Amino acid sequence: MNPSKTPAEILDIGDAEVRVSNPDKVVFPEPGLTKLDLVRYYLSVAEGALRGAGGRPMVLKRFPKGIDAEPFFQKRVPENHPEFIDTATLHYSSGTSAEETVIRDAAGLAWVVNLGCLDLNPHPVRAEDLDHPDELRIDLDPMPGVDWSQIVDVAYVAREVLDDVGLVGWPKTSGSRGLHILVRIAPERSYGELRLAAETLAREVENRAPGLATARWWKEERGESVFVDFNQNAKDRTVASAYSVRPRPDARVSTPLTWAEVTSTRPEQFTVRSVPERFAQLGDPHAGIDDAVGSLEALLDLAKELGPAEKAPRAGDGSGRRVSTMPLIEVARTKTKPEALAALDEWKARHADLLPDLHPADVLVDGMRGSSSLWYRVRVNLQHIPEAKRPAQEGLIADYDPWAGKEWPGRP
Repeated sequence: MNPSKTPAEILDIGDAEVRVSNPDKVVFPEPGLTKLDLVRYYLSVAEGALRGAGGRPMVLKRFPKGIDAEPFFQKRVPENHPEFIDTATLHYSSGTSAEETVIRDAAGLAWVVNLGCLDLNPHPVRAEDLDHPDELRIDLDPMPGVDWSQIVDVAYVAREVLDDVGLVGWPKTSGSRGLHILVRIAPERSYGELRLAAETLAREVENRAPGLATARWWKEERGESVFVDFNQNAKDRTVASAYSVRPRPDARVSTPLTWAEVTSTRPEQFTVRSVPERFAQLGDPHAGIDDAVGSLEALLDLAKELGPAEKAPRAGDGSGRRVSTMPLIEVARTKTKPEALAALDEWKARHADLLPDLHPADVLVDGMRGSSSLWYRVRVNLQHIPEAKRPAQEGLIADYDPWAGKEWPGRP
């Protein structure tokens, strides 16, 4: 046995035994949380966590090397999974399929945490009906330079829109900088209709709060606003569900709130250390979510009234590629976020004279989904730089290829 590892801990959870390997491994150094601490956290909030993720196929987002290393995404359920883990086979638009993990009880929560999962990433469908989503997800994603008060203002506009179309929104912190609003819907519409409904809601929020909120898909066009991310409702997307632990140094938790708490609390209040006591005292603010099922009909009617969303111009060379309306330059493509930030620092050092004119939202560091993990793209929007001072596109400071060495069926 490796002397640096402690013996496994066997937990009796309901009628199941769950083995927690290397239980004393420190996952969050700042608060000193171990893997066993995380398992115990999820057991303490199991009722709420299962309300958000139970019975749904999920992507396993695994952090085997801790929060300071990039995770990898595992769609397929591990072989030799225990009997208390169910599965469901999802078919993707790419033509591929995957037999994904479905947890239904506290033992399942402990099992996925032992695999190195911090947050839970379920699809918006039940395992019993994979073609008809039962959850609309509103992701309020602030651009750089946006503070919490602006997110709160946009959340209340979204609530007003939901009220007008007969739907009930249930807010929760994202566990990062933003806010999620979950809406239970009857499982009778397709993914395409779900995404259209979400995009329509986003456009209506932007119409009612111009400058505060945006539904513009392209990041460089959003400015210092809150992006109402409708694409989180696409078939292949997942979001961190209620009571998920996020990979932030303070072990922050995506925490369900009442609407009154949206204005009176801050995301940093909710961590692995604080949420169990809150849950024991107050219960789950989302306890009634499954009794508030609505219909997308009114949002789809509104989609017809608004008409098609504006499309970006396309290149005239026959490639069909989108042409940005903003003066963008690309700085780097990297495997990890620290490498991306280092490349950005190098670019800033080269162009120090431009920095006073840049706005926070002009610097774009995007996590891009690769085959099984994220990679990072760094761009700069020169919209606030006088034209005479704008630098031309230079060679990339780093040029990571996430697809190098990959082989695809039918690819020459």
